[in-house]
Amino acid sequence: MFELSRDHEAFRALVREFAEKEIAPHAAAWDRAHHFPVDVVRKMGDLGLMGLTAPEEYGGAGADGDFLSLCIAIEELGRVDQALGITLEAAVELGIKPLVAFGTAEQQQRWLPDLVAGRALAGFGLTEPDAGSDAGATRTRAELDGDSWVINGGKQFITNSGSAMTSVVTVTARTGTREDGRAEISAIIVPSGTPGFLVEPAYDKLGWHISDTHPLTFTDCRVPADHLLGERGRGYAQFLNTLDGGRVAIAALAVGCLQACVDMAVPYAGQRMTFGGPIGRKQGVAFQIADLRVMLEAARLLTYKAAAMKVAMDRGVPGAPSRAEFKQSASIAKLYATEAAVTGTRVATQIFGGYGFMEEYPVARFYRDAKILEIGEGTSEVQRMLIARGLGLPVE
Repeated sequence: MFELSRDHEAFRALVREFAEKEIAPHAAAWDRAHHFPVDVVRKMGDLGLMGLTAPEEYGGAGADGDFLSLCIAIEELGRVDQALGITLEAAVELGIKPLVAFGTAEQQQRWLPDLVAGRALAGFGLTEPDAGSDAGATRTRAELDGDSWVINGGKQFITNSGSAMTSVVTVTARTGTREDGRAEISAIIVPSGTPGFLVEPAYDKLGWHISDTHPLTFTDCRVPADHLLGERGRGYAQFLNTLDGGRVAIAALAVGCLQACVDMAVPYAGQRMTFGGPIGRKQGVAFQIADLRVMLEAARLLTYKAAAMKVAMDRGVPGAPSRAEFKQSASIAKLYATEAAVTGTRVATQIFGGYGFMEEYPVARFYRDAKILEIGEGTSEVQRMLIARGLGLPVE
């Protein structure tokens, strides 16, 4: 049986109180207005959420923080609004983590303090019209011209890339050709406001209306050569490393979504009267809610297991799982939790009946928000492929 420590439970209570006070009363209005609440995101930084996995020297939690704490925070934010849950996930896993893992001391000193404190946000520009999990299909190019990289191309679906708080976006680009003929992919840091870096208008999305998401265009965008993140040609490997943890974090967001479904469905089924009694008395409804509870419990345990594996691996604990073992666990958690969340929101909406189709009820917002969980940071199809490969199957 997996049990959280008292410290983790106390931390959960702290984040839940924050989410219910600062986010829940306003989430529906922000969603309708497609409003990105800068002040609340900064308060998330004040609470220490951005620095949960960052070094203490840059204002992070250091040894007092861990990846499991981050997953708990994402879950609790996602329980009241999925879009602000993804804002935290992307800020830490896609924005801060690459700088911590691969940045030079100068890069870290320049950008991490504000990112960790929540005074700024960073984006991670990987996805293109023909490239995502298949990073080798990247078309964005960066050529070294003297002491500068000149970037041309475009990215799409980039979170935290165009807000008033965004200070930098790390982008992957083709920087040459490897000896085996494949594209050499590198990662380059592009500060906001750099000439030639255009943040296109925000997407009109099905869900996650509060989240800041834009396409990006680079036209002869010039940045100093020392803005290369990590080793030249290692951008693809860095991307894979980044996504492993991100998949568990998305699973945590899905757990928050499932918790919200249970939280909404149980009282509604006890109060909604039909044929002389509450609908929760009917087995057809009660059994669906029971299944929701089962999916929630299974998704949470799979997610916490993967998160705990990462903590042990990161800390070098004796007997810690290998990276291959963790990758399998991450894909399993992401696949199950996200598909369960999509099913769970459909079931919860059905329980609410006609009211579930009305935007005045939060269940409709969660229904819209859930679908992207099966797509972002590796689709369900990609997770099944990775799981099959982990079993030794020669799947392509």
